[in-house]
Amino acid sequence: MAEAFDQLKAQIRACRVCQPHLDHPVRPVVRGEVSAVIRIIGQAPGTRVQASGMPFTDPSGDRLRDWMGVSEAEFYDERAIAITPMGFCFPGLDAKGGDRPPRRECAERWRAELFSGLPDLELILVIG
Repeated sequence: MAEAFDQLKAQIRACRVCQPHLDHPVRPVVRGEVSAVIRIIGQAPGTRVQASGMPFTDPSGDRLRDWMGVSEAEFYDERAIAITPMGFCFPGLDAKGGDRPPRRECAERWRAELFSGLPDLELILVIG
């Protein structure tokens, strides 16, 4: 099962379905291992994550880790916590400079496989 989930993550990271709709290169971001017991579902990566490839490396991540009562090392331990946003790629900025909403392609293509690939979940945090 772990190998199948690793293959799923590789497929997500290689996905280019939304590229024709974006004016920047796609960089799908997904983290986790099949053993994860917590799944964090955010909206979509922002500009910092687009640049770094690492989710929640901003003040919102600091607040989330504080709220969860976990260290940075615990938060980024993929064996325990999966981070799987609704949209895996930065959707771009709107006319006012805010992030656009997540593109629908990701949820339609990957949601069911992600849920079946994480069988040991005890908690799902939907952030947005």
